[in-house]
Amino acid sequence: MSSTPVAPNVSQLTKLQIETVKRWHSEPIENTYSGFEAQVCQQHEHNFRLWHEEDTARSPSATDSEIANVKRAIDRLNQARNDMIEKLDDAITEMLCDAGIALAQSKPINTETPGSAIDRLSIMSLRLFHYGEQLEREDADAEHKRKVAERIALCEQQHGDLSNSLQELLDDIFAGRKQHKTYRQMKMYNDASLNPAIYKSK
Repeated sequence: MSSTPVAPNVSQLTKLQIETVKRWHSEPIENTYSGFEAQVCQQHEHNFRLWHEEDTARSPSATDSEIANVKRAIDRLNQARNDMIEKLDDAITEMLCDAGIALAQSKPINTETPGSAIDRLSIMSLRLFHYGEQLEREDADAEHKRKVAERIALCEQQHGDLSNSLQELLDDIFAGRKQHKTYRQMKMYNDASLNPAIYKSK
């Protein structure tokens, strides 16, 4: 017997992202969630680690060796992040199947999958947290803080717009009004058999 089709709650997912960004800056990274939320948290963790590696890569004091190591870490994290986007979309497919919702090919399809939108919301939560840090800088002047406040307001608007759009998309998918599928990203640069810079060096 199929279960009642209930779409994931985007408000809960964004709350998870916002709260873990704050917590992970003061406590060890830990995933205490279950089910779909645990997968969202795992994908979010890759973005969290990626954000800080990107900061390190741009440090004027970083040596060539340090930048090379950070670049390799960024590649690994970015691959893991993209793999998790696909897993999020696969998990939604499983939810639909469990709920007995047919994946009708004739329904309209969005240009962006739910997994990709969840990834964007993850990055926005990181951006909002770090812009918030800028407002608290004691060495920043009033003009800097004014610009930061304007950007925070814009980010919050974009975050709200995307959250609402994602919830509408998920509701449409679970109601059978929109088609859902996982789009394989098929990255080539980390594949030793596809990247000529790798296979030609052997």
